[in-house]
Amino acid sequence: MRTIRALCLSLVALLGVLALVAPAGADWPRSRESKPLVIGHRGAHGYLPAHTLEGYALAIELGADYIEPDLVMTRDGHLIARHEPNLIATTNVKDLPQFADRKRVAVVDGVAEEGWFASDFTLTEIKQLRAVQDFGERPQQFNGKFEIPTLEEIIELAKRKTEEKGRTIGVYPETKHPTYHQTIGLPLEGALVTALRRAGWNQREAPVFIQSFEQANLKALRKMTPVRLVQLVDANDVNPDGTLDFTAPFDRPYDWTVSQDPNLRARLFSFFVTEPGLREIRTYADGIGPWKRYIVSTAAVDLNGDGQVGDENGDGKVDEADRKLLPAKDLIRRAHDHGLVVHTWTFRNEARRLPSDYRGNPVNEYLQLYALGVDGVFSDFPDTAVAARVLFRLAQDPDFARCFTGDDDAGGPRDCTGAGR
Repeated sequence: MRTIRALCLSLVALLGVLALVAPAGADWPRSRESKPLVIGHRGAHGYLPAHTLEGYALAIELGADYIEPDLVMTRDGHLIARHEPNLIATTNVKDLPQFADRKRVAVVDGVAEEGWFASDFTLTEIKQLRAVQDFGERPQQFNGKFEIPTLEEIIELAKRKTEEKGRTIGVYPETKHPTYHQTIGLPLEGALVTALRRAGWNQREAPVFIQSFEQANLKALRKMTPVRLVQLVDANDVNPDGTLDFTAPFDRPYDWTVSQDPNLRARLFSFFVTEPGLREIRTYADGIGPWKRYIVSTAAVDLNGDGQVGDENGDGKVDEADRKLLPAKDLIRRAHDHGLVVHTWTFRNEARRLPSDYRGNPVNEYLQLYALGVDGVFSDFPDTAVAARVLFRLAQDPDFARCFTGDDDAGGPRDCTGAGR
């Protein structure tokens, strides 16, 4: 892993070789976007608390092409970046006495949760909170240091970094729990489109993807904006035999659950990866964002022969390290046949999150998915994703090896922008 880390650090200085782009806010040929895209999941969540300007900036420094803000709304109508409406796990709100009386129970997508909810706070009050790292095994020394950003602040960061780095930095917002937000009178869609319009990014060629686990939300956005849309595809877990588990609330988009349409209520997320599902997605979106287990699933195994399958994390789920890969499915090819891009999630470096076939090396997971033809990856560790992308390109394209090292005497047409696959 030290060798991989050294390579990652060296790549930061070489990123100018990997992308040739236009100024911030301008149109540019999407053919120049790096392939596969590296999307900084919640920023650089492996290193810093999720959804902070500092985390997004670190993701950019580590080579991410896009940064991903999850969006929820404040009481006074501002879009802020938090993973969920409930602030309890990702901020220090529980430690602030001035907000002790805001603690309550709310029902989000049919599930009762206790905590502090963004919709009970004004933006001014949100700015009194600080982000914390919600993964216990990741660095905790940055807890309480960084503010909660607005969507506008994130867009401005992407534009500043585009100018600074000389490569386009895109924004990949997710509308979180849109049905829930509609029921509390704080719909997300109009505010999101307004922010994009003010930024000059409400256009097809803007460096923007919008993603959602809900379908009605994306269909509404399709009528409001020409930017690229992605249908996320979830599941609850993987069964021991490798089939997917669809326990609620991760069984279907919540707008289907509350729909009066019996056909929608009878569907699961898995409908989206069928041929009828892909055809349906193509009518309102430009891509799919499936959990990676839809592409390569895993089966539980007793690796040490003790008759048990491990749960080292104590969360009641089989650790990925106690699973083996099953043969890859054909979802990527079929989605491409329908003209859809495939951006899959989430890639993490911790050994317990890696199926045993990868031998504890996260690069091996990227290399497999890149070889299968995925168009983008959401990564908590974007430096590892970028390093793996370079390694994949070096293995596939001898000409790239020469231009990557700056060999000006290499002959023949070469693509040194990182846009080739």
